[in-house]
Amino acid sequence: MTASNPTSSETPLIIWAVSDGRAGIEAQVVGLANAVARKRPARIIVKRVGWKSWIGRLPWWLNLAPRSFLTPESDLTPPWPDLWIAAGRATLPLSIRVKGWSKKKTYVVQIQDPRMPTRLFDLVIPPRHDRLTGDNVFPITGSPGRVNADRLAADLEHFKAELDPLPRPRVAVIIGGKSKAHDLSVERAAAMAREVELPVAQEGGSVMVSFTRRTPEPARAILAARLKHLPGVIWDGEGENPYFAYLAAADYILVTEDSTNLATDAASTGKPVFVLKMEGESLKFRLFHEDLESLGAARPFGGAFHSWQYPPLAETDRAADEVLRRYDERGGRPVPG
Repeated sequence: MTASNPTSSETPLIIWAVSDGRAGIEAQVVGLANAVARKRPARIIVKRVGWKSWIGRLPWWLNLAPRSFLTPESDLTPPWPDLWIAAGRATLPLSIRVKGWSKKKTYVVQIQDPRMPTRLFDLVIPPRHDRLTGDNVFPITGSPGRVNADRLAADLEHFKAELDPLPRPRVAVIIGGKSKAHDLSVERAAAMAREVELPVAQEGGSVMVSFTRRTPEPARAILAARLKHLPGVIWDGEGENPYFAYLAAADYILVTEDSTNLATDAASTGKPVFVLKMEGESLKFRLFHEDLESLGAARPFGGAFHSWQYPPLAETDRAADEVLRRYDERGGRPVPG
């Protein structure tokens, strides 16, 4: 999968956005790659790493010849990119070796805390709530994402016929799901539906409901059944995904507490963001939400909507600026030795 920024005659950077293909992880690497490409001509190639059998479960320090155990679909072969932007455990044995394979041509950026020595990468971009530090560590609030003004405007225009008739205030309801730290039971989903339903029914307006792949099916069914009588739309997972259009059209955004990506995307709009409680606890997520609150972007949902203003979160662009600054300081494209 490739994408280009062909607006300049300058030779484009070749960027590989590398992950295991899971939606949330891929969104981070593609989001950062796109942000770099908005600032400099670039050709983005999305790579999805797959491992044969059990090899991918080995610790990074035991996977000594990783290219030998990749599935053919991984397609990690020369010529090597100028920028390697990767995230996720599956990429670690590759990220620490690509500089050697490329004879130091490739600049290696690892998103998230790799839980290994950061000196093995050129740049590590973890969420601030991981509390990782180092000379080549650039923490950001949340995670890199794909939200930007152009994307929001384009998707809003694309779904205009469906969303324009919806009465205001429009409430985007973005539901995550089961993770290591959180869960969404039928009981909690029913309570969540009541929390959303009451203020919309009392104050008027409409809902735009979107689920993720991690939303448990019973919870999805309960929420859809309890909210379908309200004015609005509930995306059933079929056809084009209106996620970005919902964010763009919303006056308020409700997002479950289980996802860094979803909350970061919401806070990147500049709209009031309310966090919906789920089952489970996580110190890192608590620190993340406190960070968003300190920036004025998000508040816990207390059962009523109200407006406020704050500068839209622009951490992906800030990270892209840092990637290019350090890449240029290194000398840009060195001649392979």
